[in-house]
Amino acid sequence: MTDQAVDTGGVQLSGHAAPEGRFLGRTRELKELRADIERAGLDTISGKKAPRARVLLIAGRPGSGRTALAEELVRQVADRYRDGVLRARLAEPDGTPVPVERAARELLAALQVPTPPGADEDDLAALLREALAERRALLLLDDATGAEQVDALLPDTPECLLVAVSAGPLTGIADVRPCTLGGLDTKSALDLLTGYTGSVRITVDPRSAENLVEACQGQPAALILAGGWLAARPQAAVADLAKQLNAEGDEGTPLSRVFRLVHAALPAPVARMLRLLCLAPAGLADPHTASALAGCSVGAAHTALDELTALGLLRAVDSPLPQYEVPGCLYPLLRAAAERQDRPAELQLARARMLERTVRLLQSCRAVTETDNPQAREKLQGMPRALRFPTPRAAADWLRARRPALLASARLAVADGELDTLARRLMSQLVRAMVAHFGTQGAAPDLYGIHQLVLDVAERRGLPRERAAALLNLADVDAGTGRTAEALVRYRAALDAGREANDPYAIGRAMESVGGAHLELGDYERAADWFGRALAQRLARDERPDAARLYGRIATAHTYAARYGEAQRAWRAAAAGHRKNGDVGAHARALSELARVQEYAGRPAESLRTCQEAVEWARRAEDTRLQAAVQLRLADTLERLGDPVEARLHRGAAERILGEELPDRGPEPERPQRPEPSERPGQAERLEHGANTCEIRSTPAGD
Repeated sequence: MTDQAVDTGGVQLSGHAAPEGRFLGRTRELKELRADIERAGLDTISGKKAPRARVLLIAGRPGSGRTALAEELVRQVADRYRDGVLRARLAEPDGTPVPVERAARELLAALQVPTPPGADEDDLAALLREALAERRALLLLDDATGAEQVDALLPDTPECLLVAVSAGPLTGIADVRPCTLGGLDTKSALDLLTGYTGSVRITVDPRSAENLVEACQGQPAALILAGGWLAARPQAAVADLAKQLNAEGDEGTPLSRVFRLVHAALPAPVARMLRLLCLAPAGLADPHTASALAGCSVGAAHTALDELTALGLLRAVDSPLPQYEVPGCLYPLLRAAAERQDRPAELQLARARMLERTVRLLQSCRAVTETDNPQAREKLQGMPRALRFPTPRAAADWLRARRPALLASARLAVADGELDTLARRLMSQLVRAMVAHFGTQGAAPDLYGIHQLVLDVAERRGLPRERAAALLNLADVDAGTGRTAEALVRYRAALDAGREANDPYAIGRAMESVGGAHLELGDYERAADWFGRALAQRLARDERPDAARLYGRIATAHTYAARYGEAQRAWRAAAAGHRKNGDVGAHARALSELARVQEYAGRPAESLRTCQEAVEWARRAEDTRLQAAVQLRLADTLERLGDPVEARLHRGAAERILGEELPDRGPEPERPQRPEPSERPGQAERLEHGANTCEIRSTPAGD
């Protein structure tokens, strides 16, 4: 793959264009910026200690080389900042400001500082300032759209330095002198062209080369496209290109004129693919994205992307996987060309193909982790080879590398304010893949953002069912990360939304989750009450498996409250329900829990008989781990009853079942300690419940 690390708005060349990777020109600007770091600020002059980090501002139009200059400055001074360089981009490719919350979260992640999933902008900005208070770091904030963005992320310590890149001044931040960029000087501009064409074509016709620089007004982005055009045509003279550019007239900017020329010279399929890349989420494309947009093979897309990179129309991203970025200065030109040359229906179809391809890749990414699921393996084998991942590690690497684009895909899917079937499927598969590879806690901040997108759309469009689903999922993330009080508030709101939508599933789910939250908070009486309400609803709808499970949850609440009589009755009801439903394993587990409560209640003989019955049902269920666990409980009970010989027999049987020596277990407490829930709230498949909902099924909190 051709590696051209060229910001089309800059002049830093490597790879195809200039193997030596030189930075060209801007000597005066670099000198001024470095001097500005040491300049005494207004606070210092007035005798005060500078309270915040120094801000250096590099201002210029997209394509002026502003980002490349910032990166070169950072490279030159980075060794002064022992805690490294942090980078964030503050605008989307289309110019939309990036929320401060998202930028702060990315910077905190780079610092390896944990962030609460539901934290707002102010909390995260404060957490970032706190994290930087004892550090000496350099922040590079690219594409800042306003002073408020930069100010929110500005460290409260003079030990740090912040370099901001913007189109204009950042009015509102004190003591900032912008370094405003124009075109390159002629010598640097000619050196830039030489990196593409070689020295001969420049030296044999220096006047035409200077005319070309003048036609480009020394703008690095325009010169890079011109150099790429010449590099692709070894027989063309520099004068030919200068003549064609002059024939374009004065319409538009130098960059737009060179772009029109380069775009027109591309083969039609490649030109169409380039235009469609304006639809790539976050401006990031890989061969799969380009393939789906253009409707071609992945191999053909990969080849075309490399060709476009060699021409300076794309930038290769530093990534373990082939990935390319649409330069911000070209994005509006690509979008305008697409709107001019491609019908709206074609653009809509290309977008749908891209999102559908993303859904299928996410399905494959998750399925490769389900090695013990025959259906998942069969489904994976039925996918085209190009969509399959060879190993779970490869799938996780892809998910990690494509994370910014995948999250942008989720935002794109609901950008029109709708929750169509494709958007629901994308949200569901993204959640499931992230949980499969990173776990609920590891993926919690991203999961929170995805569910918040759904909630925003549901609230804007007045969709109570979707609102209930999003609130349930957000509450599950809160509960799964220890924010139980916040989860309880959301579960109650979800219950109200479910009632408004007359959605029995959401109502029952919310009731049970409210009970689970109260259980986590130690309010066992309310927990049992809410589980009872959910049970009544399940019984009224004849949902027997859920009813049997809820009897168990009621029993757990009573056990925690030391109401052992009520707990025994509820466990018996749970065991009877599971047996009637034919769930042998659940029946055995319920009997095992009943035996535990009987022992807490001071009825060891009954506990012994129930344990023996549970062992038999565990054998029938062929659940070896459960069988071993019940054998161990039986051994403990026998020891308390004064039969150590029989206890050793059962403990030995458990060890043989598990195939390993188990440590001796001390006597169990008089009442149960609050265990970790056996199944924390997961994000599984809850997407297409009903016709018009966007629910992603989760285990109720505290289950």
